Amino acid sequence: MAVRAVRGAVQLERDEAGHMDEQVSELLTAILERNGLTSDDLISIWFTATPDLHADFPAAAARKLGIVDVPLICAQELDIEGALPRVVRVLAHIESELPKSGIAHVYLGAAAALRKDIAQ
Repeated sequence: MAVRAVRGAVQLERDEAGHMDEQVSELLTAILERNGLTSDDLISIWFTATPDLHADFPAAAARKLGIVDVPLICAQELDIEGALPRVVRVLAHIESELPKSGIAHVYLGAAAALRKDIAQ
């Protein structure tokens, strides 16, 4: 089994804990489903959030989804002028037989504009 990385992002409509849980859960579920993964295939997940998000840690949504034995970490995204606001980004390290070219990177809603080259 090879180690692969999956990228993803979602733009939140508002900075509220429940909304973040919902949106991050949707993003993680889509990453797992589109790549044929289970939580057992996850090695670790890095989350970043833009500086305008304060309501909760994105990793809390993963724990609520049942991803409990995977190392998770959150960090603040760079504060770049003109950047898309209220965005949570994900970098998940996985074990998979998929080739790099077969990995589905998931950018939901307006976040698809971040990586038009790889967004599914």
